[in-house]
Amino acid sequence: MKRVTASVAAVALSLGIGVASGTGAASALQLSTWFVPSCGMPSMSGGPAGSVKVRVWSRPGNAKTVVLLDGLRATNDMSGWEHNTNVGLLADHGVNVVEPVGGLASFYSDWDAPSNLNNQRYRYMWNCVITRSLVNTMDAMGLRGPSGHYAIMGISMGGNAAMVIAANNPRNFDRAGSMSGFLNLSAPGMREAIRIALLDAGIEAGVGPFNSDSMWGPPWSTRWLDNDPFVQINKFRGKKIFIGAGSGVPGQYDNVLANPMLLLQGVPLEVLSLAQTRVFQAQAAINRVPVMTDFPPTGTHSWPYWQKMMWDALAWGFFK
Repeated sequence: MKRVTASVAAVALSLGIGVASGTGAASALQLSTWFVPSCGMPSMSGGPAGSVKVRVWSRPGNAKTVVLLDGLRATNDMSGWEHNTNVGLLADHGVNVVEPVGGLASFYSDWDAPSNLNNQRYRYMWNCVITRSLVNTMDAMGLRGPSGHYAIMGISMGGNAAMVIAANNPRNFDRAGSMSGFLNLSAPGMREAIRIALLDAGIEAGVGPFNSDSMWGPPWSTRWLDNDPFVQINKFRGKKIFIGAGSGVPGQYDNVLANPMLLLQGVPLEVLSLAQTRVFQAQAAINRVPVMTDFPPTGTHSWPYWQKMMWDALAWGFFK
C-alpha cells in the first residue's frame, strides 16, 4: 500500500479542487469539490484516475470541521448527506462539513482482499482514504482549526466506521458520532446480519453481492473485534462521543401509507440500531466513558431523523 503524504495531497489539490461561493464575499459559505488520492482504488466518482471525490461546505474562520460518512447504499455521484439533508449549512454555524463520496457496502474500511463474489478487481481502502488522503488534504486546506483535531460522524454503516476511525486515530479526531449505527458487532447474529446486508446492497446496486469474508475475514477473525466499537470502548476516553437512534416507531417524518417499505426496512433496521446503540451506551457507562445521547421517542432508519440529530448535536455543544 502506497503511503499518502502531504505532498501527494498537494498534488491532488492541484488536480481537482473547484470552489463555488454563494456571493463571492470572503466570508461567504463556500461549496467545494475536491479529489483526493484513492489509496489504489480506481476513480468511482468521475474524477481523475486514482481519486476519490469529496464535497466540502466551509466558511473562513470556522473553528471546527466534521467528516460525515454515508450509509450502506452510498452512491458515487454525491453523498447521501447532500442528497437528502441540509447539514451543509452547518458551515454557517461554525462547523465545516466534509463529505467523502462513495463507499458502497464498504464500512469505510481497508478490506483484507477484493470482494470475490462480485469479481471486484480492487481492494476497498477507505480507511486509508479517510485517515491519510483526506486528513492530509484537510490539513493542507487549513481546516484543522484551533483544537488541532477533526470530528467524524456517520449514519448506519458510517456510524460504525466513524467510531472505529476516531478510536484508532487520536492525533486527528477528538469527536466521534454515530446515528443509527451498529456499535456492537459481537452481539449474537450481527456478523451474519452484516453478511446478508453486504450481499443485498451489492445486488440492489447492480454490481453483484459483496462478500463480508473479503472485508474482515471469516466470523472468527480478530478483525471483527478490531472494528467493533463495543470492544474498543477504552479508546474513546478523552473524546467527545455522540450516539443516537430512533425507537423504530414511525414519527413526524414518516408516511407509512405512501411508503409501506418502512415497515419492512426502516422500522426493523432502526430497532436493531437502537438496541446496538443502547448496549454501547451501557458499555460506556460501565467503563466511565461519557457520551452525549439522542434517543427520540419516534423515528425510523431514514434521513430526516439523522438530519435532526446533526442539528441537535450542534445545539447541544458537541462541536465546541
